[in-house]
Amino acid sequence: MNERHFTQEFPVPELDLNAKRILVTGGAGFLGSHLCAALLKQGHEVLCVDNFFTGRRANLRHMLANPRFEVMRHDVTFPLYVEVDEIYNLACPASPFHYQHDPVQTTKTSVHGAINMLGLAKRLNAKILQASTSEVYGDPTVHPQTEDYWGNVNPIGHRSCYDEGKRCAETLFFDYYRQHGLPIKVARIFNTYGPNMHPDDGRVVSNFIMQALAGKPITIYGDGSQTRSFCFASDLIDGLIRLMNSGPDVVGPINLGNPVELSICELAETVIRMTGSASQLVYKPLPQDDPIQRQPDITRAQEQLGWGPEVTLETGLEATIAYFENIIATTQRTVTEK
Repeated sequence: MNERHFTQEFPVPELDLNAKRILVTGGAGFLGSHLCAALLKQGHEVLCVDNFFTGRRANLRHMLANPRFEVMRHDVTFPLYVEVDEIYNLACPASPFHYQHDPVQTTKTSVHGAINMLGLAKRLNAKILQASTSEVYGDPTVHPQTEDYWGNVNPIGHRSCYDEGKRCAETLFFDYYRQHGLPIKVARIFNTYGPNMHPDDGRVVSNFIMQALAGKPITIYGDGSQTRSFCFASDLIDGLIRLMNSGPDVVGPINLGNPVELSICELAETVIRMTGSASQLVYKPLPQDDPIQRQPDITRAQEQLGWGPEVTLETGLEATIAYFENIIATTQRTVTEK
């Protein structure tokens, strides 16, 4: 019998012993897609799981040819059986417009999704990170918000499906940590913006930019004096990865956001100036339970992760405006070609 040297015909791929198999739920969303790209750049294998309710395949287009990247359509409210080393749980609509569309499903995504991902992590003994939110603080009575503040949340309001869903998810993570010794990380994400945002997600940065580029009135809810702090996507992703890679004693919760605070009116005026728009401001009633102030205290992130935001608001807005200009131009070309 002739011997054949199959290794010559089918060479064994070069192995990277530092590479991990990483699951990102909500991986086709705004932040999830940036996280997938950053992990691929580091040489890891990435499994992106998304039910595409708010996630978009367009966010993943530049990664699809990468042999270390895989996409799975799946809803995290159902169990998932895969083999991975780490899990980033980002699955959940994050804008009020989307999470209030189906509030029951939003709560299920946060709670059942957490249960299913924690169960998977327990079976695999995999490290798991929960993408929580500054909304766990509700309409805060403490300013700026530190991680030891318990919050001021309405449990039966229109935003409760998201706020309380995320609070319950944190409860589950810490119970798995205490009861089962599961290695967990919990990040509380404050307002974040950048390319890959959905143009119709209802969040203030995307709203203002799209309205300004179209020359439409810019909608201000309330009198515009309420404040927010805006973190650019690349800074936020760096914080998430640093948290995941931190030592076992760093569990969280840890605030991730930009502590530079500005009013909604100031943001609107900045967008108008940077887009050269002639848009005017129009005022509408403030939605129920909309926070008046939002500013993270990031001392814990600075001390435990060596992390802090580096991208200025104007630099981040410039990139975000260019992204939305490209979306508008592409849409117009498509309509013209038809």
